[in-house]
Amino acid sequence: MSLHGYYRVASAVNHTTVANPHKNASEIITLIEEAHAQEVSAVVFPEATLTGYTASDLFTHQSLLHTQEEALQRVLEQTTPLKTVAILGYLLLQADRLYNCAVVIQSGKILGIIPKSYLPNKQEFYEKRQFVSGRDITRSTHTLLGSEIPFGVDLLFSDGADMTFGVELCEDLWAVTPPSNQMASNGANLLFNLSASNELIGKHAYREELVRTQSARCMATYVYSSAGVGESTTDTVFGGHAIISEYGTTLAQNQRFSLTSHLITADVDLQRLRWLRLNESSYCDAQRNPSRTIRLGSLPHLTTLQRTLSAMPFVPSQYADKVERCEEIIAIQSHGLIKRMQHANISKAVIGISGGLDSTLALLSTHKAFEMMGWNPSDIIAVTLPGFGTTSRTKHNAITLCQALGVTLKTIDITALSLQEFEAIGHDPKEHSVTYENVQARARTSLLMNLANKEGGLVIGTGDLSEIALGWSTYNGDHMSMYALNSGIPKTLIQYLIAYYQSTPALEPIIADILDTPISPELLPHEEDSIVQETEHIVGPYALHDFFLYHFIKYGARPKKILFLATHAFRHYDEETIKKWLRKFIWRFFTQQFKRSCMPDGPKVGSISLSPRADWKMPSDADMAIWLAELES
Repeated sequence: MSLHGYYRVASAVNHTTVANPHKNASEIITLIEEAHAQEVSAVVFPEATLTGYTASDLFTHQSLLHTQEEALQRVLEQTTPLKTVAILGYLLLQADRLYNCAVVIQSGKILGIIPKSYLPNKQEFYEKRQFVSGRDITRSTHTLLGSEIPFGVDLLFSDGADMTFGVELCEDLWAVTPPSNQMASNGANLLFNLSASNELIGKHAYREELVRTQSARCMATYVYSSAGVGESTTDTVFGGHAIISEYGTTLAQNQRFSLTSHLITADVDLQRLRWLRLNESSYCDAQRNPSRTIRLGSLPHLTTLQRTLSAMPFVPSQYADKVERCEEIIAIQSHGLIKRMQHANISKAVIGISGGLDSTLALLSTHKAFEMMGWNPSDIIAVTLPGFGTTSRTKHNAITLCQALGVTLKTIDITALSLQEFEAIGHDPKEHSVTYENVQARARTSLLMNLANKEGGLVIGTGDLSEIALGWSTYNGDHMSMYALNSGIPKTLIQYLIAYYQSTPALEPIIADILDTPISPELLPHEEDSIVQETEHIVGPYALHDFFLYHFIKYGARPKKILFLATHAFRHYDEETIKKWLRKFIWRFFTQQFKRSCMPDGPKVGSISLSPRADWKMPSDADMAIWLAELES
């Protein structure tokens, strides 16, 4: 049974004794028992598991095939109490033809038999010497151990919930059109491969890449097991490579050349894969061929999640090349801005600079665009707009950054203008309400827009994806610009990008202090020149909101699953705290859609965008009741 769509899967490599099915059966039984004890839903074994792949012409001997059948019967009998599905390599004789197959077994029963489609017949492999391809076998059955068993390449297996799997064998994956492509098109989100791939210099890396990329192409989890130590070394050596990849990421692989039987496991989110496919039109357009789906029995109950979840899904993993990723993102921003300025025949950029994260990145990326084009950085007009809540720390950082970049710096104090507006609308300046804050935000935007008109420039928006999701902006204030440069970048990724600039000596101390400064709109009066209005105390931690946003948008995760995942990923927050901010996220995301519906143009950077023109289309008056109700339940 799954845990919020998570299933534990395994790849097993048994120590092989060539041409001795009973010895191999003992190793297989032990590994299935181990898998069941670890709450594994399904485990795959290497090709020709019971006989060994290197038995060669012995495959055609009656004694070996007869003993293989006895060994399979023994495996079934001894695993009858176990709910774990096992996929074994088996040599099947039908209509006087020998097929290299996989048998799917569970709780002492054979559920289906899948023949290999592509038989290698080159270099060290001569499978056509013994076997016949089964790629045209569909809607067929075979009597094995007294039962009529579904037989063919059209078989899928499902638990009736989130797991649907298909099986292919070794060379099938290496073919131009792997059978797993069709399995995925028919709904399989879990793919197993029984293999016997020998070791050559560098082959293991290519094999892992093949598995990983196939999992991405099929939007599935791919579990691979290859024959290991114990296979004949007459001409080749087998290392027993086990790999588990999910949607383009390898979650686990073993240390090859183990001298003992072993298995690797990974917890995979099959529910996520199912719903991700809804957002991929290419998947939905794929041709479906007729298939047969075999219903699985009850699976082991998964009680705990044994998987590390990234608390910052928008931030590249620790294994990614930080320089390369940052330069790519900044290049996307810069080239988006270059195109917009060239098309509008504008040579100047106007940016409101506050000394905070967002305006810092917008300024750095704009400066990069000017540098790429050889434009004069003095045509970047950076404007500080101090008001009632501006502290000397943020103002100093803003000014120092502008001076270091060589841009034109202007300071326009908005205090007097804001007081005039308060008087005009009859607002008491002592009343620090939303009106008090929004008058300042709109005054700043109005000044920037008017200055841009005077200078013949383009107002660069600084608001980020996280603020857009939460609607944490003043409508027609900082909500508006002439080009929203940061609109595709969430707050956690902005911090990552700005940190990249610390490698520049002239910027290092400024960047370090900007990163250390609490996030604040600085709209409320302060005492003793310190920030009194911290955004994350009001709307919640941006790390949590970015996590919520990713799972909510990427595959439409339900609130109860987001809560479960966040509790697992953020160990330093208790469940009630996470639930409080998730409730806030849902409320703000729904109620603030009207701001997204008319947001300005800006470049998409990652896989998630909230642009109403490109990615996210939602009514501004949708009811959030069912999402909040589920969270409360």
